[in-house]
Amino acid sequence: MAEAENVVRLRGVTKAFGRQEAVSDLEFDLPAGTITGLLGPNGSGKTTTIRMILGILMPDRGTVAVFGQRPGRQSRTRAGYLPEERGLYRKMKVLDQLVFFGRIRGMARQQAAERAREWLRRLGLGDREEARADELSRGMQQKVQFIATVLHDPDLLVLDEPFSGLDPINQDVLERIVLEYHQRGATILLSTHLMDQAERICQRVCLISGSRKVLDGDLAEIKRRERSGVVAIAFEGPDSWLSGPGVHEVMRTNGGARVVLEEGADPGALLTRGLAAGARFRRFEVLEPRLHELFLRHAGSGERRRTGGKG
Repeated sequence: MAEAENVVRLRGVTKAFGRQEAVSDLEFDLPAGTITGLLGPNGSGKTTTIRMILGILMPDRGTVAVFGQRPGRQSRTRAGYLPEERGLYRKMKVLDQLVFFGRIRGMARQQAAERAREWLRRLGLGDREEARADELSRGMQQKVQFIATVLHDPDLLVLDEPFSGLDPINQDVLERIVLEYHQRGATILLSTHLMDQAERICQRVCLISGSRKVLDGDLAEIKRRERSGVVAIAFEGPDSWLSGPGVHEVMRTNGGARVVLEEGADPGALLTRGLAAGARFRRFEVLEPRLHELFLRHAGSGERRRTGGKG
């Protein structure tokens, strides 16, 4: 995708809080029409990055462009933002809140009310429009907040832990809505700790660890490139050789193991070590890594260097 089609573009972006850098020299592009996962351990800089994209925070150094210009009121009206910390007014009625959020995004009152009622019915909250926010369960509040995010049909959706507090059924409902927006041409930035979910719906990933970007690009291409890093093994005999040099993590299975290698480690060395130890192999297969395994491999080194800081 051409550079001009990047909805979001960050160059050399750095943000510090006191002496602690939350984001360090970040380069990041969000191509139009894609779903990109912004991933990283707690405190790695994801939420700080999102707030700079939305103009809530300003970088100390570097540039941020959204829809080709510096973040501001115009770009925010084209964006829908679901923050990790929820922002409903506790004593305000659900429908009134949604109309209010729609109005500040430029919608007419009647249009906002009609669309809010449609969304409430769709998400099983049609009978709760007169309820106050503090009368709703956590999951219901999350769905109301999600409606507020998409009510004005934004071109850019920025979702920070959107599935938090939802049961698996409602997670699936919201996941399908996110995919619907993608099919309609929206650009989506998704920050989540749920690796399986990110793997299902994200086309691209940007992994931040220790305030720095450690992995970025098309997810399928990354998996192909790093295919040598995960090995499925079924064997009989001793197993002490599994935890030797070059091994990042061993996940035991019935009669075998799934081994995540350190970056650049040779799977053949693992096989040789096992044979020398007397292991009798029924299976030794190099696999395409799961996103969870990529996360562990690339986030681990950054977090070992980091002692804390803002997210």
